[in-house]
Amino acid sequence: MAQPPRMDPFAQNLRDRDAGAAFVLQSKGEWWHAGFHLTTAIVGPTILTLPYAFRGLGWVLGFFCLTVMAIVTFYSYYLMSKVLEHCEKDGRRHIRFRELAADVLGSGWMFYFVILIQTAINTGIGIGAILLAGQCLEATLAPPATGKMVKGLQMCYAVIFVTFYSAAVSGYWVFGNKANSNILNSLLPDEGPSLAPTWVIGLAVIFVLLQLFAIGLVYSQVAYEIMEKKSADVKQGMFSKRNLIPRIILRTLYVIFCGFFAAMLPFFGDINAVVGATGFIPLDFVLPMLLYNMTFKPPKSSFTYWINMSIIVVFTGAGLMGSFSSVRQLILDANKFKLFSSNVVG
Repeated sequence: MAQPPRMDPFAQNLRDRDAGAAFVLQSKGEWWHAGFHLTTAIVGPTILTLPYAFRGLGWVLGFFCLTVMAIVTFYSYYLMSKVLEHCEKDGRRHIRFRELAADVLGSGWMFYFVILIQTAINTGIGIGAILLAGQCLEATLAPPATGKMVKGLQMCYAVIFVTFYSAAVSGYWVFGNKANSNILNSLLPDEGPSLAPTWVIGLAVIFVLLQLFAIGLVYSQVAYEIMEKKSADVKQGMFSKRNLIPRIILRTLYVIFCGFFAAMLPFFGDINAVVGATGFIPLDFVLPMLLYNMTFKPPKSSFTYWINMSIIVVFTGAGLMGSFSSVRQLILDANKFKLFSSNVVG
């Protein structure tokens, strides 16, 4: 008996009826849009912690680790762009990371693991951005996407090279082993006068706040897309009353949700460490190499295959150690936790 034809989950006619894709993931961007998105997502207030990292590592090991991480992350993003381009050439253009995972890994438990981790990370960063303040990337590119991701990466890493190294080197050079986990705090010691003019500190804080707003918007797109895929009517205009009112309500509720948890959990730094070890490492350093090997199937005797496998093994180990250590730190800091406290722990 003949089997009925299997529906293509990535067919264009299905995507045309997808409000999340039509209204949130608008595929109109050029390579420089990709560069702006990447730069916004990566070059954030985390660079303020780099002098503190150098404090523990020293000059040689600090430069080595920073350079290795830059190379590996660039390589990881590059592999993702090649997998996406390969699928697009085969007529399967993916605008969501979970679609790519379903295409390459299948729709089993790994697919749901990717969704869980991606959603947790994006929501966590949304909460973390609000707390500090006080891969829908491919979807933004107009087809064909070939080459645009690589150009965007080059633009992003040019900015990364300047900002990351300058912050790490200057901060550690000035403060040495007295560098604080937030270099701005090093400029405002508990005892003695401020080490920088008030207007410099104020300008730095304003820039941090603006950057956090941008980061929150970028990482919230995943939640917005999921909500509007179900709530919006693609047959009506994006700004029609039918779609605009639910969009305002749902997005406002999501921001309130993130803000509530940011206020309730002032120890989010420790929780974020757990999410980073269990979420960021698999998505950034394991899955791209795995997806590339499964898509292109390089010979097991090839250099590319073994480089990818080595990165998978090393960072899987790092993720496991990071998971255990971050959970341990969470337990050790438990006695400092107080809900809705104004003192941020971790």
